[in-house]
Amino acid sequence: MNIGGIDSSRIESMMAQLKAAATRPDASPLAGAGATAAPKADFAAALKNSLSQVSAAQDKADEMGQKFAMGDDTVSLSDTMIAMQKANIDFQAAVQVRNKLVSAYHEIMNMQV
Repeated sequence: MNIGGIDSSRIESMMAQLKAAATRPDASPLAGAGATAAPKADFAAALKNSLSQVSAAQDKADEMGQKFAMGDDTVSLSDTMIAMQKANIDFQAAVQVRNKLVSAYHEIMNMQV
């Protein structure tokens, strides 16, 4: 299903990967001398990093738009429009991920205990 230009199956696939990673047991220190522990994934840090990348893309698009509007010859219309579309797509993806997270939260809160 394609919602707002974002393929929801990709988001569901990402959520499934996150769930699988969350349920995977950590490497035990007793596993042996050759075993190395994988770095623990920090969801908050990954989310913050993704949101900062979206913000940076929007800032870059705004800056390019201002430069183009002022008549700066180093910025072309096509580059400006591409940067704006990339920022828009990044933002739409972030909104879809947020919607899936809110939906999952509501589903968990409505579970019978």
